[in-house]
Amino acid sequence: MTKSITLIEGDGVGPEIVNAALRVIDASGVHIEWDICEAGAKVFKQGLATGIPKETINSLKRTKVALKGPLETPVGYGEKSANVTLRALFETYANTRPVRHIPGIQTPFSHKAIDFVVVRENVEDLYAGIEYLQTPSVAEALKLITREGSEKIIRFAFEYALSEGRQKVHCATKANILKLTEGLFKKIFEEVSNEYPTIEAHHIIIDNCAHQMVVRPEMFDVIVTTNLQGDIISDLGSGLVGGLGVAPAANIGDEVAIFEAVHGSAPDIAGKNSVNPTAILFSTVLMLRYLKEFEAAHRIEQSLLYTLGTLRAFTKDLDKNSNLTTTAFTDIVIQNLGKETDFWKPRSYKPLHLPKVRDVPRSISRKEVGVDIYIESSFSAESLGKSLEEIALPSPFYLKMISNRSVQVYPSLEGIKPDMTDQWRARFFLKNENESISDIELLNFIERVGHKHLWMHIEKLQEFNDAPAFTKAQGES
Repeated sequence: MTKSITLIEGDGVGPEIVNAALRVIDASGVHIEWDICEAGAKVFKQGLATGIPKETINSLKRTKVALKGPLETPVGYGEKSANVTLRALFETYANTRPVRHIPGIQTPFSHKAIDFVVVRENVEDLYAGIEYLQTPSVAEALKLITREGSEKIIRFAFEYALSEGRQKVHCATKANILKLTEGLFKKIFEEVSNEYPTIEAHHIIIDNCAHQMVVRPEMFDVIVTTNLQGDIISDLGSGLVGGLGVAPAANIGDEVAIFEAVHGSAPDIAGKNSVNPTAILFSTVLMLRYLKEFEAAHRIEQSLLYTLGTLRAFTKDLDKNSNLTTTAFTDIVIQNLGKETDFWKPRSYKPLHLPKVRDVPRSISRKEVGVDIYIESSFSAESLGKSLEEIALPSPFYLKMISNRSVQVYPSLEGIKPDMTDQWRARFFLKNENESISDIELLNFIERVGHKHLWMHIEKLQEFNDAPAFTKAQGES
């Protein structure tokens, strides 16, 4: 049966590697109707700020699957990465990056039994891209970690492990420092892991995870983590096994999946017929498995491995003495379809089951206990503190403390003199902890502060189920 798939050639070397993928897929016997669409640099330069035209969006809505070359955001055009926009528009929340040593490709880690997958949350965290210049000298980014987003990616990681017969899932976080955001991710991992008793579940601090990926990469099977950290360690993983030129990637959501090469557009070698198509060829293997074309996926994977590991046929990025062109390398891969390696034990792949987050009713009590007001001021900490205490006197609030760069500076801590900026966080609590306060009363108080000081941001201080829903400043009692 012919399948319809959206094809985005991409920028720079994109058309060359995509053409290689089309030739290999066609030779494998899978019948695909390609819907050729645009995204990236050309579209930005036409004046479309997203880099993704409606035609491409409509195609993906119809086909549900895309194969994509690298996209560029040229300097001076567009505000957002077209790659990130595609992932967000279609909620492809699961970025999967297999990392496996390929015999024949020599790296400092060739002696290690490397075979794991990084599963990265793909649409929230700091990559939501919500940023502000709060003052001329202080920038802020909002790190968004949601219960639903975390549960989806964590369940996906366990389901991915089941689909490939893997036995362990490590959850990598910075929950020791970011106790509410990364802590929520860790907590949900611990809850969800109980539903997968046949799979070992381990938590690991992300910096230790990076360390162990270099020292003992063989200890990992699946690593699940948040967006920014996953971006970093997935590239670290590709560096262990030969670089981004051999790194496949998939972005999978409930409705749409996008398969791509994650290396750059390499405009310096575009059109020279020298780029290595291995990454996108391995990505087509992921795509065919997603489409349940397991036999064709196996044949292409084995042919690639035979070409690289047995014949040692490399493009120039893997062997500087090689004159093998992109076209010639692709020819060899096609010729080797049907060949089997004796060094790569195939897994018994099963269809991937996409998890559904269950809507579990949760009983939550809520209590508002105060407010943080972010202020821009050239005052000293002492002067600002005295002024805010005076403003608070007739109000239901008292000034608990002021922090600067998250260090308490008022009341000052003896012997502590941190560097300070023009952005201050003033923390106010209710004088009577048994009272409640309306939004109108809170706004009236903020207005009083605004008469004397320039404020730019507020955060309500709340307790959920009697637990503080906010963190303390460094040094705050």
